[in-house]
Amino acid sequence: MPTFYEFFAGGGMVRQGLGPDWHCVFANDFDAKKGLSYQANWGTGGELLVSDIRKVETSDLAGRADMCWGSFPCQDLSLAGWGKGLAGERSGTFHVFWSLIERLKAEKRAPRMVAVENVCGALSSRGGEDFIRICQSFADAGYRFGALVINADQFVPQSRPRLFVIGVAEDLVIPEELVSPEPIAPFHNAPLRRAASKLPDAVREQMVWWNLPIPPRRAQDFVDLIEDRPKGVEWHSAEETRALLAKMSDVNRAKVTAAKRAGRRMVGGIYKRTRRLPDGTKVQRAEVRFDDVAGCLRTPSGGSSRQIIMVVDGRRIRTRLISPRETARLMGLPDTYRLPKNYNDAYHLTGDGVVAPVVEHLGRYLFEALLEASGQQVEKIPDAMERRVKGIR
Repeated sequence: MPTFYEFFAGGGMVRQGLGPDWHCVFANDFDAKKGLSYQANWGTGGELLVSDIRKVETSDLAGRADMCWGSFPCQDLSLAGWGKGLAGERSGTFHVFWSLIERLKAEKRAPRMVAVENVCGALSSRGGEDFIRICQSFADAGYRFGALVINADQFVPQSRPRLFVIGVAEDLVIPEELVSPEPIAPFHNAPLRRAASKLPDAVREQMVWWNLPIPPRRAQDFVDLIEDRPKGVEWHSAEETRALLAKMSDVNRAKVTAAKRAGRRMVGGIYKRTRRLPDGTKVQRAEVRFDDVAGCLRTPSGGSSRQIIMVVDGRRIRTRLISPRETARLMGLPDTYRLPKNYNDAYHLTGDGVVAPVVEHLGRYLFEALLEASGQQVEKIPDAMERRVKGIR
């Protein structure tokens, strides 16, 4: 059974995505509340260390892992951040994470594969220098690596594009079918290609274009995940809904009008934004989308980051905050996944996580394919059993 380390583990969504064919031998997160959620879902077997990553030692990491995952913080890399990039306090933990990889390499037990995940702002932050630094780290440590931009909306009804950089150690064989001679859609988009073109020649020589199959059309839309009787939130009053409509621009009210005429139940996601009018005045706007996909979940650091849903049934319009369970479903988590009771804690857990079906896709078509090509057998649970274990709806 392949083994893995999970850094910045949150509630263990990478573990959910990899599934029961993989064995977690070490997990780390500094957030005690997330640690409780991790243990509520994955037990107390001792693999979780709740601690600042700066305090983690290689002696805490058992053996040589087949894969090491690191979803390091995105705050300094996101478009909404302050532009500090990898020099920032939060996103700068990438350097701490990578120092562990380097120390493991010195001990001759560097992970066979390393995957890092972050927002797509990492491609352009500080003029592209941060992406170069990430890729340079892989190359300097002797990893062949490739980058992918995967939008979770191909798997779940949530728009959540993320950058994945995945490196492979020298002792793993890379089959020809896993690599494309040049970038191809949809996982190698224009921003990624531009960022890769700026890499130093020596680093680009270590880069490959991972070639993964496109997933089948997802089975569910946003409307399919909505609860009629949600737990943890209440439907807005008619006055509150009217106040939201009053905050909409003409074009957003037109979207609501079209949804009324659709002849089917429509669910839209609303975010509150501050916009500047032509005369320079700033106003708060409520902006809605009715494209069967939710907006990207974020952590509830402020009221505007908590997504509101609008349900339109003919002439009837209802609104409320998205429920904790709905956010979990948008991350591809089964309804058996245990969430914190507090709303903000649950939203923070899911909004900070990795979409589990995206990890599953990478696991099946890249990680496991690489291990099998190198002679490591990956035992598979029969499909029906796999569905029951993972709680796939």
